Amino acid sequence: MNMKRSIALSKKLNLRKGFRATRNRRSFNEVFVMKILMAFSLGVFFFGLLLFIEQFKLVVGQLYPAGNISQLKNIDIVVGQMTHADVIKKRSLIKGAMQHAWSGYRKYAFGYDELRPVIGLGVRNWFGVGTTLVDSLDTLWLMGMKEEFYEARDWVRDSLSHDVDHLVSTFENTIRSLGGLLSAYYWSKDEVFKEKAEDIGMRLIRAFDSPSGIPYFQVNLKTGEAANEDWSKRETQISAAGSLQLEFRELARITNNKTYSEKPDHALDVMYAMKPENGLYPTAIRNLQSEPSFGRVGSRITFGGRADSFYEYMLKLWLQSGKTETKYRDAYDEAIEGMHNLLLRYSSPNKLAYLVKIAGRRIIHEFEHLECFMGGLLALGAHTDPLGVDSERAKRDMKTAKDLTYTCYQMYATTETGLAPEIAYKFKSRTVTRKGATKTLRKVKETLRKEKDFEPKGDAAHYLLRPEVVESLFILNKITGDSIYREWGWEIFVAIEKFCKTKYGYGAFPDVRDNTRTPNDSMESFFLGETMKYLYLLFDPDTEIDLEKHVFNTEAHPLPTGIFMTGEN
Repeated sequence: MNMKRSIALSKKLNLRKGFRATRNRRSFNEVFVMKILMAFSLGVFFFGLLLFIEQFKLVVGQLYPAGNISQLKNIDIVVGQMTHADVIKKRSLIKGAMQHAWSGYRKYAFGYDELRPVIGLGVRNWFGVGTTLVDSLDTLWLMGMKEEFYEARDWVRDSLSHDVDHLVSTFENTIRSLGGLLSAYYWSKDEVFKEKAEDIGMRLIRAFDSPSGIPYFQVNLKTGEAANEDWSKRETQISAAGSLQLEFRELARITNNKTYSEKPDHALDVMYAMKPENGLYPTAIRNLQSEPSFGRVGSRITFGGRADSFYEYMLKLWLQSGKTETKYRDAYDEAIEGMHNLLLRYSSPNKLAYLVKIAGRRIIHEFEHLECFMGGLLALGAHTDPLGVDSERAKRDMKTAKDLTYTCYQMYATTETGLAPEIAYKFKSRTVTRKGATKTLRKVKETLRKEKDFEPKGDAAHYLLRPEVVESLFILNKITGDSIYREWGWEIFVAIEKFCKTKYGYGAFPDVRDNTRTPNDSMESFFLGETMKYLYLLFDPDTEIDLEKHVFNTEAHPLPTGIFMTGEN
């Protein structure tokens, strides 16, 4: 047995030696080929690594045109407690993004209403009143871009004309142009802005000459002719009629001319006298008769489009008055009570707060990006509640503010691009009380990706560079001091930088569900006037903005509070 085993082992050993010999005979060719393959593989690896690094740079802002970006390194993508230095660096990057967008506008569209950010072309889609330039004035000021501010001032002085022989939106021109000029005058005290504000104000005020005193939706800036929209000739919208008073009151103050505030105030008094159930107004209102009534064309109960800023101005008019005109605060508190009782829902399975719409007998489980301003508004209302911040009402409203803002953040965090859709839908509502809806703000977002409470709506899955979410983040951070709102804001900014940045500015994104798409050739004025401003203020610990001294109009133009008088200045 030993001899047989020895022979067998000997044969096996010789066989292995044969293999080694064969391998040794071919080793030179094999080694040569292997070295070539290895070199090729390393080349591919390093090429891929370089591509990854470039993408990484884009995400953290390394490709920004301004700001000391090279120092940021990992702090820009690691979510956690931010140091003061981190906040200042992020502020610098956001300013750099504004400089990039303004540079494109200045070079290719200066004085035009909007920049087409993909092809670098100016367009006059607001009839040539320099909408983006005027809407951006206070953003330039607050970011310390004074050279750009005064260059824009010179254009306002030398070239801005409101002698427009077209019907224009009363609402949009009030909040963007009049509001922008008033804020620019407040910060700079430059008489040019006061003169131009009165020029457009005296043209817009003619929209209030309706039989009911409730303004027409449109007005011709040259002739004074006014009308409602063609598709709704007998009706206007409550947001369009009830979101003009902040601006006209400020115009009355700085010109010492109460005529500018009387008609807008009367219009609001007429609307408040209609007293709908629960303080919640249908979106349409008939204004062509001496006695107005609620309309029917597309009308619904909502805090979204066509209604949103109407409720916003209830609270803000009270704040602007120095908290003296209590009728506005009373209207606000009644509406918020109605909102909690009728519109607030919590979804399944993750108990995300959202607001439904009521259209006749239908309840529509959709939540608009536009409604995300409510987080900031509720927080501001709770913070200034006459019953005190420790009252049950204030604590309820602050909780709802945080809950809604968390949902709005998830509208960004759970998409493929990190951008939010215009409308989220397919909410599965739970019959839970507000007290039972206890979720942690820092809940891991991967859970929501696996168990979706909502989806981007197919025909409204685009992102228009809207500001409402970062507006609420700014206000909540300012009031609570919680750094989580800065963390969420930074994630949103990084997504905008990654998917919306173009050669000349930033473009709306066509579908937040598809990260292979490219930006649209559209950059509305509110991106520079609102979104960039709120992002910057979110990371600006040195800002002059004080929520006790300033109130933002619905286009993010800060105006002073507590100094409005109905008579003499």
